[in-house]
Amino acid sequence: MTLDLSFVRSQFPAFSEPTLKGWAFFENAGGSYPCIQVINRLTDFYMKNKIQVNYPYPASMLAGKLMEASYKRMADYLNVDESEIHFGPSTTQNIYVLANAMRPMWKDGDEIIVSCQDHEANAGAWRNLADRGIKIIEWHVNPKTGLLELDELDKLFSDRTKMVAYPHCSNIIGHINPVKEISQKAHLHGAVSVVDGVGYAPHGFPDLKGLGADIYLFSLYKTFGPHLGLMYVNKVLIAKMENQSHFFKEGITRSMLTPAGPDHAQIAAASGILDYFDLIYDHHFKNETTPHEKNSALNHLFQAHEKELLIRLLDFLKSRDDIQIVGPDSTKDRAPIVSIIPLKKNIKKVYSSLIHQKLMLGLSNFYAVRPLVDMDIPRQPGVIRMSFLHYSSMKEIDQLIDALKVAL
Repeated sequence: MTLDLSFVRSQFPAFSEPTLKGWAFFENAGGSYPCIQVINRLTDFYMKNKIQVNYPYPASMLAGKLMEASYKRMADYLNVDESEIHFGPSTTQNIYVLANAMRPMWKDGDEIIVSCQDHEANAGAWRNLADRGIKIIEWHVNPKTGLLELDELDKLFSDRTKMVAYPHCSNIIGHINPVKEISQKAHLHGAVSVVDGVGYAPHGFPDLKGLGADIYLFSLYKTFGPHLGLMYVNKVLIAKMENQSHFFKEGITRSMLTPAGPDHAQIAAASGILDYFDLIYDHHFKNETTPHEKNSALNHLFQAHEKELLIRLLDFLKSRDDIQIVGPDSTKDRAPIVSIIPLKKNIKKVYSSLIHQKLMLGLSNFYAVRPLVDMDIPRQPGVIRMSFLHYSSMKEIDQLIDALKVAL
């Protein structure tokens, strides 16, 4: 099965927007284009249902039903219970709330392992617990490859380990970590597995039950949706956490980790992501099946297309002697997030040339400061990052390659 790219791109208004004509978008790891289904749901909610929800009049009742649908449909696609789905303002803020909710579960001197491959969202809030009696154990990356090594993780566990926090996929290095295996190691030591899926989820929603993680977080604005963070929290685990909402919300799990209350309109609009997935599935496949199985089929479809694009780009980059690829240079266990450092020209000049040639990409540390420190790469200016998704085209990859030839 081959992805019908024209049909896919027709679902994203950005690709027909006159002001974006000629520009190729390669900063998808920072935030994806939204699909039309999300835009329509959000606009519709603001026009018709932007009131308090679940009162006994039609507009309010419909608002509540639209929100409930997002919880249920997300849970079905992710293969978990809807009571385990939580929406918050962002992944960074969701982890901040989690850190405060989980601290009372642990005693002074208990240990948590925090990787040095993370975006700071899944690093800073956990490390701040050092000021509140928790010992932070750092899981450093290999300074040459940027990878997290399981043998090193094994050395870090102790009888006081309570948690392991790490990314499913680095937002700079692009390597996909073996979440299932890491979660099993954590559970053998009685520890919780916390996964930052921000870099991975745009390339395919995970099967959370299959992964076995206790907590999994990602950003909907990077998966074609509204500006929200989604977190899965195992329902057994959340019962052990301290309520972070109003005192009368104690025991209401959906409220306990959203101290400011839910964003009604954006939660309702999140269902548009699943409208889009359903539409793409129906366009490519004839058999009706469960949302979980649809997700699996779409993952194969999306990732096969992305891999073709990634092969083209990596082959070009490896042919050059004036570029350093940050991290692995193969497609094995790799998402299409590619960071480079020019070796013979000033990185800012190269970046400026790429922008001049109508490429939207980033030059930064992308809040992944710690892996750069471990790899002895300056935080400023950082690296040039090129990230793409299933809606990206080979024509855009060729535009990128041609621009790199000029810039270098």
